[in-house]
Amino acid sequence: MAILAVLIVLGIVVGAVGSAVARRLSNPVGKYRLLYVGVLLPFALLAYGLLSLLSLGDAVATTVLGDTGGVAAAVLADLAGLLGAGVVGLAAYAPTIRGVRAVRDIDLSTGRALVRMARYVGGVSVVVAIALAPLHLTGTASPLGLAGVLALLVAGLFGGAPWIVAAVRSTTPPTGATRDRLETLRERAALDVRDTLVLDTDDEETATVHVRGPPGYRRLFVTSTFLDRFDDGTAAALLAVQAGQIGTRVQPLRVASVVAAGAPLVASVAGWGPRWALLGVAVLALVAGFWACRRAVRAADDHAAARVGADAVADALDCYAAVHGMEPTRRRVPNPLSATVALGDRIDRLRGR
Repeated sequence: MAILAVLIVLGIVVGAVGSAVARRLSNPVGKYRLLYVGVLLPFALLAYGLLSLLSLGDAVATTVLGDTGGVAAAVLADLAGLLGAGVVGLAAYAPTIRGVRAVRDIDLSTGRALVRMARYVGGVSVVVAIALAPLHLTGTASPLGLAGVLALLVAGLFGGAPWIVAAVRSTTPPTGATRDRLETLRERAALDVRDTLVLDTDDEETATVHVRGPPGYRRLFVTSTFLDRFDDGTAAALLAVQAGQIGTRVQPLRVASVVAAGAPLVASVAGWGPRWALLGVAVLALVAGFWACRRAVRAADDHAAARVGADAVADALDCYAAVHGMEPTRRRVPNPLSATVALGDRIDRLRGR
């Protein structure tokens, strides 16, 4: 618990320093996104690893259940470790909220943002802890058993995403004119989904749209800001991009890339083969997988351009950046460790058509 307290304090410092730096750089909104993915998330994962080494979960299981034997104790230990890392991540996230509020000029309450993020972290922690339960049922952590658990975890998160997102976020089904508008937009974009839910983002003003779920039960998630800030032409173009990404299998490719890289990485750490060779295989799998993802993103843009027009898609991506206060980034050389294409490069490519 003392180490957890130290990690929380360090998280606050990391978040505050990172926020101060991001606010002073060009394109601060983009830099905040990079801060979250490149600094705060790895810091939370590092906290999880350290807390696991210190057996925080086992201590909690012993206190609550009296011992660490059995699947229930193991699941509780996993959950305690995940929640501990989640608290560290929330501590690092808290100092950044004020900065985001300033650079985007939005009315985002720190308390409300923390409550929403805490709900998300808690929900994901419960799902992951339950998904790891089969690993404890097998007894020993063999390479084959670990690979099976990893595949089961990924399949569960990917297939259960329509319900998981609805459980950890505030959602409402569209009604009346909103439902009719969305049906018209989906038809215009050729986006085939089973149903739609609206995410409440009036405070943070994030105008995003996502399709989650396996074939046969794909669910469309749109934010309230998306419906409020975009006209029908822009909204249809962004939905067409989502339809294109379904056709080019962007999301499965991203998942497959992480799994293909994660398996040899875990084997290397566990000592189940030549360490450096396995690390090399993991890096190559990740780079090759992300290259395929970037190619699929471009193909999805082409699909959307064929449906609603290249200029319409480019204008929609421009509007998306403007609503979020972002400057579309451009790269002379693609980032090999990125699963997506820089927004500015996507816009320029569509304009070039």
